[in-house]
Amino acid sequence: MNGSVGAGVDEFELIRRHLAALGATRSDVVLGPGDDAALVQAPPGRQLAMTMDTVLAGRHFPHDLPADSVGHRALAVNLSDLAAMGAEPAWALMSLAMPSADETWLAEFAQGLGDLARRFDVAVAGGDLVQGPLAVSIQLTGFAPARGALRRDGARVGDEVWVSGALGGAMAALEGGLEETRVRDPGLHARFAAPQPRVNLGRELVGIASSAIDVSDGLAADLLHVLDASGVGAAVRSEDVPVDPGASGYLSSARALELALSGGDDYELCFTAPPDRADAVREAASSCDLQVSRIGYCVAGTGLSITAGGRSLVLKGKGWNHFGAGQ
Repeated sequence: MNGSVGAGVDEFELIRRHLAALGATRSDVVLGPGDDAALVQAPPGRQLAMTMDTVLAGRHFPHDLPADSVGHRALAVNLSDLAAMGAEPAWALMSLAMPSADETWLAEFAQGLGDLARRFDVAVAGGDLVQGPLAVSIQLTGFAPARGALRRDGARVGDEVWVSGALGGAMAALEGGLEETRVRDPGLHARFAAPQPRVNLGRELVGIASSAIDVSDGLAADLLHVLDASGVGAAVRSEDVPVDPGASGYLSSARALELALSGGDDYELCFTAPPDRADAVREAASSCDLQVSRIGYCVAGTGLSITAGGRSLVLKGKGWNHFGAGQ
Protein backbone atom coordinates (compact mmCIF):
# COMPACT_ATOMS: atom_id res chain seq x y z
CA MET A 1 0.00 0.00 0.00
CA ASN A 2 0.98 3.58 -0.60
CA GLY A 3 -0.08 6.45 1.61
CA SER A 4 -0.34 10.14 2.28
CA VAL A 5 -2.48 11.55 5.09
CA GLY A 6 -0.91 14.93 5.75
CA ALA A 7 2.28 16.57 6.88
CA GLY A 8 3.76 15.34 10.13
CA VAL A 9 1.91 12.05 10.04
CA ASP A 10 3.70 8.83 9.14
CA GLU A 11 1.08 7.25 6.88
CA PHE A 12 3.30 4.23 6.29
CA GLU A 13 3.26 3.51 10.01
CA LEU A 14 -0.56 3.75 9.97
CA ILE A 15 -0.64 1.25 7.12
CA ARG A 16 1.78 -1.07 8.90
CA ARG A 17 -0.27 -0.99 12.11
CA HIS A 18 -3.77 -1.28 10.71
CA LEU A 19 -3.90 -2.24 7.03
CA ALA A 20 -0.85 -4.27 6.02
CA ALA A 21 -2.20 -7.67 7.10
CA LEU A 22 -5.88 -7.02 6.47
CA GLY A 23 -8.14 -9.92 5.58
CA ALA A 24 -7.25 -13.53 4.93
CA THR A 25 -3.80 -15.00 4.36
CA ARG A 26 -3.78 -16.67 0.94
CA SER A 27 -1.03 -18.71 -0.65
CA ASP A 28 -1.87 -17.28 -4.09
CA VAL A 29 -0.82 -13.78 -2.98
CA VAL A 30 2.82 -13.89 -4.05
CA LEU A 31 3.57 -10.33 -2.92
CA GLY A 32 1.18 -8.31 -0.77
CA PRO A 33 1.21 -4.78 0.69
CA GLY A 34 4.53 -2.96 0.87
CA ASP A 35 5.70 -2.81 -2.74
CA ASP A 36 4.58 -0.77 -5.74
CA ALA A 37 2.08 -3.44 -6.80
CA ALA A 38 0.74 -6.74 -5.56
CA LEU A 39 1.59 -10.02 -7.26
CA VAL A 40 -1.07 -12.74 -7.33
CA GLN A 41 -1.26 -16.14 -8.97
CA ALA A 42 -4.46 -16.90 -10.87
CA PRO A 43 -5.65 -20.52 -10.87
CA PRO A 44 -5.69 -22.42 -14.17
CA GLY A 45 -8.99 -22.99 -15.92
CA ARG A 46 -10.88 -20.19 -14.20
CA GLN A 47 -11.98 -16.77 -15.39
CA LEU A 48 -11.24 -13.70 -13.29
CA ALA A 49 -14.32 -11.77 -12.14
CA MET A 50 -13.50 -8.19 -11.18
CA THR A 51 -15.63 -5.44 -9.67
CA MET A 52 -15.09 -2.06 -8.03
CA ASP A 53 -17.24 0.24 -5.91
CA THR A 54 -16.70 3.52 -4.11
CA VAL A 55 -18.68 4.50 -1.02
CA LEU A 56 -18.78 8.14 0.09
CA ALA A 57 -19.67 9.54 3.49
CA GLY A 58 -22.87 11.54 3.26
CA ARG A 59 -23.81 9.84 -0.01
CA HIS A 60 -23.77 6.11 0.63
CA PHE A 61 -23.70 6.16 4.43
CA PRO A 62 -24.18 8.76 7.19
CA HIS A 63 -21.08 10.60 8.40
CA ASP A 64 -21.64 9.22 11.90
CA LEU A 65 -21.90 5.56 10.90
CA PRO A 66 -19.51 3.59 13.14
CA ALA A 67 -16.15 2.92 11.52
CA ASP A 68 -16.47 -0.87 11.67
CA SER A 69 -19.75 -0.64 9.76
CA VAL A 70 -18.10 1.59 7.14
CA GLY A 71 -15.41 -1.04 6.63
CA HIS A 72 -17.91 -3.89 6.50
CA ARG A 73 -20.20 -2.13 4.01
CA ALA A 74 -17.33 -1.06 1.74
CA LEU A 75 -16.35 -4.69 1.18
CA ALA A 76 -19.87 -6.13 1.33
CA VAL A 77 -21.10 -4.16 -1.70
CA ASN A 78 -18.27 -5.62 -3.77
CA LEU A 79 -18.79 -9.13 -2.45
CA SER A 80 -22.43 -8.83 -3.46
CA ASP A 81 -21.40 -8.07 -7.05
CA LEU A 82 -19.30 -11.23 -7.19
CA ALA A 83 -22.12 -13.19 -5.58
CA ALA A 84 -24.35 -12.20 -8.50
CA MET A 85 -21.79 -13.74 -10.88
CA GLY A 86 -21.49 -16.97 -8.90
CA ALA A 87 -17.82 -16.13 -8.33
CA GLU A 88 -15.44 -17.04 -5.51
CA PRO A 89 -13.88 -13.86 -4.02
CA ALA A 90 -10.13 -13.84 -3.57
CA TRP A 91 -8.19 -10.54 -3.64
CA ALA A 92 -9.03 -6.93 -2.86
CA LEU A 93 -7.30 -3.61 -3.43
CA MET A 94 -8.45 -0.70 -1.28
CA SER A 95 -8.09 3.07 -1.47
CA LEU A 96 -9.10 4.90 1.69
CA ALA A 97 -9.41 8.67 2.00
CA MET A 98 -9.87 9.95 5.56
CA PRO A 99 -9.96 13.55 6.86
CA SER A 100 -7.29 13.05 9.54
CA ALA A 101 -4.97 10.42 10.99
CA ASP A 102 -7.51 9.12 13.52
CA GLU A 103 -5.99 5.84 14.67
CA THR A 104 -9.00 4.82 16.74
CA TRP A 105 -11.32 5.22 13.76
CA LEU A 106 -8.85 3.47 11.45
CA ALA A 107 -8.47 0.49 13.79
CA GLU A 108 -12.25 0.05 14.02
CA PHE A 109 -12.60 0.42 10.24
CA ALA A 110 -9.92 -2.22 9.67
CA GLN A 111 -11.66 -4.54 12.15
CA GLY A 112 -14.99 -4.34 10.33
CA LEU A 113 -13.47 -4.81 6.90
CA GLY A 114 -10.98 -7.46 8.02
CA ASP A 115 -13.57 -9.61 9.78
CA LEU A 116 -15.74 -9.78 6.65
CA ALA A 117 -12.70 -10.37 4.42
CA ARG A 118 -11.55 -13.32 6.52
CA ARG A 119 -15.05 -14.76 6.53
CA PHE A 120 -14.94 -15.00 2.73
CA ASP A 121 -11.21 -15.79 2.48
CA VAL A 122 -10.36 -12.44 0.87
CA ALA A 123 -6.82 -11.05 1.09
CA VAL A 124 -6.42 -7.27 0.91
CA ALA A 125 -3.35 -7.37 -1.31
CA GLY A 126 -2.62 -3.64 -1.54
CA GLY A 127 -4.02 -0.17 -1.91
CA ASP A 128 -3.67 3.44 -0.91
CA LEU A 129 -4.21 5.74 2.10
CA VAL A 130 -4.69 9.49 1.57
CA GLN A 131 -6.04 12.54 3.33
CA GLY A 132 -9.38 13.83 2.10
CA PRO A 133 -13.17 13.59 2.53
CA LEU A 134 -14.11 10.16 3.87
CA ALA A 135 -14.40 7.70 0.97
CA VAL A 136 -13.52 4.05 0.39
CA SER A 137 -12.88 2.44 -2.99
CA ILE A 138 -12.43 -1.31 -3.19
CA GLN A 139 -11.53 -3.35 -6.25
CA LEU A 140 -12.34 -7.02 -5.71
CA THR A 141 -11.24 -9.94 -7.86
CA GLY A 142 -12.56 -13.47 -7.72
CA PHE A 143 -12.71 -16.68 -9.71
CA ALA A 144 -15.59 -17.72 -11.93
CA PRO A 145 -16.09 -20.95 -13.87
CA ALA A 146 -14.54 -20.82 -17.31
CA ARG A 147 -18.04 -21.52 -18.55
CA GLY A 148 -21.26 -20.94 -16.67
CA ALA A 149 -20.69 -17.75 -14.67
CA LEU A 150 -23.99 -16.10 -13.80
CA ARG A 151 -24.81 -13.10 -16.00
CA ARG A 152 -27.62 -10.65 -16.55
CA ASP A 153 -28.36 -11.66 -20.14
CA GLY A 154 -29.53 -15.25 -19.71
CA ALA A 155 -33.21 -14.90 -18.74
CA ARG A 156 -35.68 -16.51 -21.14
CA VAL A 157 -39.44 -16.33 -21.62
CA GLY A 158 -41.07 -18.71 -19.14
CA ASP A 159 -38.26 -18.50 -16.58
CA GLU A 160 -39.36 -17.86 -13.01
CA VAL A 161 -38.13 -14.78 -11.12
CA TRP A 162 -36.75 -15.38 -7.63
CA VAL A 163 -35.25 -13.25 -4.87
CA SER A 164 -33.32 -14.24 -1.77
CA GLY A 165 -33.95 -13.06 1.78
CA ALA A 166 -36.25 -10.14 2.55
CA LEU A 167 -36.26 -6.64 1.13
CA GLY A 168 -36.73 -3.10 2.36
CA GLY A 169 -35.04 -3.43 5.74
CA ALA A 170 -31.94 -1.36 5.00
CA MET A 171 -33.86 1.66 3.77
CA ALA A 172 -36.41 1.29 6.58
CA ALA A 173 -33.57 1.49 9.10
CA LEU A 174 -32.16 4.56 7.37
CA GLU A 175 -35.56 6.21 7.09
CA GLY A 176 -36.35 5.54 10.74
CA GLY A 177 -32.97 6.83 11.93
CA LEU A 178 -30.06 4.46 12.37
CA GLU A 179 -29.44 5.34 15.99
CA GLU A 180 -33.09 4.87 16.92
CA THR A 181 -33.39 1.56 15.07
CA ARG A 182 -30.12 0.36 16.63
CA VAL A 183 -31.82 0.62 20.05
CA ARG A 184 -35.34 -0.45 19.06
CA ASP A 185 -34.56 -3.16 16.50
CA PRO A 186 -30.90 -4.23 16.22
CA GLY A 187 -31.73 -6.71 13.47
CA LEU A 188 -33.29 -4.03 11.30
CA HIS A 189 -30.36 -1.70 12.01
CA ALA A 190 -27.92 -4.42 10.88
CA ARG A 191 -29.67 -4.65 7.51
CA PHE A 192 -28.08 -1.29 6.68
CA ALA A 193 -25.00 -1.28 8.92
CA ALA A 194 -23.87 -4.84 8.17
CA PRO A 195 -25.40 -6.21 4.95
CA GLN A 196 -24.75 -9.90 4.30
CA PRO A 197 -23.59 -10.60 0.73
CA ARG A 198 -25.00 -13.85 -0.66
CA VAL A 199 -21.71 -15.24 -1.95
CA ASN A 200 -22.45 -18.85 -1.08
CA LEU A 201 -25.88 -18.77 -2.68
CA GLY A 202 -24.45 -17.28 -5.87
CA ARG A 203 -21.97 -20.12 -6.16
CA GLU A 204 -24.69 -22.71 -5.51
CA LEU A 205 -26.84 -21.22 -8.27
CA VAL A 206 -24.21 -21.73 -10.99
CA GLY A 207 -25.70 -24.23 -13.43
CA ILE A 208 -29.21 -23.63 -12.02
CA ALA A 209 -30.04 -19.96 -12.51
CA SER A 210 -30.28 -18.53 -16.01
CA SER A 211 -29.44 -14.96 -14.92
CA ALA A 212 -28.72 -13.04 -11.74
CA ILE A 213 -28.10 -9.60 -10.30
CA ASP A 214 -27.61 -8.26 -6.79
CA VAL A 215 -30.30 -6.00 -5.36
CA SER A 216 -28.37 -2.83 -4.64
CA ASP A 217 -30.38 -0.10 -6.40
CA GLY A 218 -33.85 -1.50 -5.69
CA LEU A 219 -35.58 -4.71 -6.80
CA ALA A 220 -37.55 -3.14 -9.64
CA ALA A 221 -34.61 -1.20 -11.04
CA ASP A 222 -32.20 -4.13 -10.80
CA LEU A 223 -34.65 -6.63 -12.29
CA LEU A 224 -35.13 -4.22 -15.19
CA HIS A 225 -31.37 -4.42 -15.85
CA VAL A 226 -31.72 -8.19 -16.24
CA LEU A 227 -34.76 -7.85 -18.49
CA ASP A 228 -33.08 -5.27 -20.70
CA ALA A 229 -29.93 -7.39 -21.03
CA SER A 230 -31.95 -10.54 -21.77
CA GLY A 231 -34.50 -9.01 -24.14
CA VAL A 232 -37.55 -10.18 -22.18
CA GLY A 233 -40.20 -8.72 -19.92
CA ALA A 234 -41.45 -9.88 -16.53
CA ALA A 235 -44.62 -9.96 -14.45
CA VAL A 236 -44.25 -9.73 -10.66
CA ARG A 237 -46.92 -10.03 -7.96
CA SER A 238 -46.23 -7.64 -5.11
CA GLU A 239 -47.93 -10.07 -2.72
CA ASP A 240 -45.10 -12.53 -3.37
CA VAL A 241 -42.28 -10.04 -2.72
CA PRO A 242 -40.70 -10.83 0.67
CA VAL A 243 -40.90 -7.64 2.73
CA ASP A 244 -38.50 -7.40 5.66
CA PRO A 245 -40.57 -8.05 8.82
CA GLY A 246 -38.65 -5.34 10.63
CA ALA A 247 -39.66 -2.82 7.99
CA SER A 248 -43.28 -3.95 8.22
CA GLY A 249 -43.22 -3.48 11.97
CA TYR A 250 -41.56 -0.08 11.79
CA LEU A 251 -43.39 1.56 8.87
CA SER A 252 -46.81 1.35 7.27
CA SER A 253 -47.33 -1.78 5.17
CA ALA A 254 -47.61 0.36 2.04
CA ARG A 255 -44.33 2.15 2.72
CA ALA A 256 -42.55 -1.10 3.65
CA LEU A 257 -43.65 -2.64 0.33
CA GLU A 258 -42.53 0.47 -1.55
CA LEU A 259 -39.08 0.23 0.01
CA ALA A 260 -38.93 -3.51 -0.75
CA LEU A 261 -39.62 -2.79 -4.41
CA SER A 262 -37.52 0.32 -4.94
CA GLY A 263 -35.53 1.17 -1.80
CA GLY A 264 -32.18 -0.49 -2.53
CA ASP A 265 -29.20 -1.39 -0.34
CA ASP A 266 -30.60 -4.87 0.35
CA TYR A 267 -27.72 -6.82 -1.29
CA GLU A 268 -29.88 -9.87 -1.84
CA LEU A 269 -29.85 -11.79 -5.13
CA CYS A 270 -32.56 -11.53 -7.76
CA PHE A 271 -32.32 -14.32 -10.31
CA THR A 272 -34.24 -16.28 -12.91
CA ALA A 273 -34.42 -20.01 -13.48
CA PRO A 274 -36.44 -22.39 -15.67
CA PRO A 275 -39.58 -23.77 -13.94
CA ASP A 276 -38.15 -27.31 -13.91
CA ARG A 277 -35.23 -26.08 -11.75
CA ALA A 278 -37.46 -24.83 -8.91
CA ASP A 279 -36.56 -27.73 -6.62
CA ALA A 280 -32.86 -27.19 -7.34
CA VAL A 281 -33.26 -23.50 -6.46
CA ARG A 282 -34.83 -24.38 -3.13
CA GLU A 283 -32.13 -26.97 -2.40
CA ALA A 284 -29.40 -24.43 -3.18
CA ALA A 285 -31.00 -21.92 -0.82
CA SER A 286 -31.50 -24.54 1.88
CA SER A 287 -27.82 -25.49 1.70
CA CYS A 288 -27.01 -21.85 2.49
CA ASP A 289 -29.70 -21.62 5.19
CA LEU A 290 -31.47 -18.90 3.21
CA GLN A 291 -35.04 -18.13 2.25
CA VAL A 292 -35.87 -17.67 -1.43
CA SER A 293 -39.16 -16.45 -2.87
CA ARG A 294 -40.61 -16.93 -6.33
CA ILE A 295 -42.09 -13.54 -7.20
CA GLY A 296 -42.97 -13.74 -10.89
CA TYR A 297 -42.02 -14.99 -14.31
CA CYS A 298 -40.49 -13.78 -17.54
CA VAL A 299 -42.73 -12.94 -20.49
CA ALA A 300 -42.34 -12.01 -24.12
CA GLY A 301 -41.85 -8.31 -24.76
CA THR A 302 -40.09 -5.73 -22.64
CA GLY A 303 -40.44 -3.98 -19.31
CA LEU A 304 -41.65 -4.95 -15.85
CA SER A 305 -45.26 -5.30 -14.77
CA ILE A 306 -45.97 -5.28 -11.03
CA THR A 307 -49.46 -6.03 -9.73
CA ALA A 308 -51.14 -5.72 -6.34
CA GLY A 309 -54.39 -7.63 -5.94
CA GLY A 310 -54.51 -8.14 -9.68
CA ARG A 311 -54.26 -4.43 -10.41
CA SER A 312 -51.26 -2.66 -11.89
CA LEU A 313 -49.00 -1.02 -9.33
CA VAL A 314 -47.16 2.19 -10.17
CA LEU A 315 -44.01 2.84 -8.16
CA LYS A 316 -43.24 6.33 -6.94
CA GLY A 317 -39.55 5.53 -6.75
CA LYS A 318 -37.47 4.32 -9.69
CA GLY A 319 -34.56 2.90 -7.69
CA TRP A 320 -31.18 4.44 -7.04
CA ASN A 321 -29.40 6.37 -9.77
CA HIS A 322 -26.39 8.57 -9.02
CA PHE A 323 -27.10 10.99 -11.85
CA GLY A 324 -30.86 10.59 -12.17
CA ALA A 325 -33.94 11.35 -10.17
CA GLY A 326 -33.50 8.39 -7.83
CA GLN A 327 -36.35 7.55 -5.53
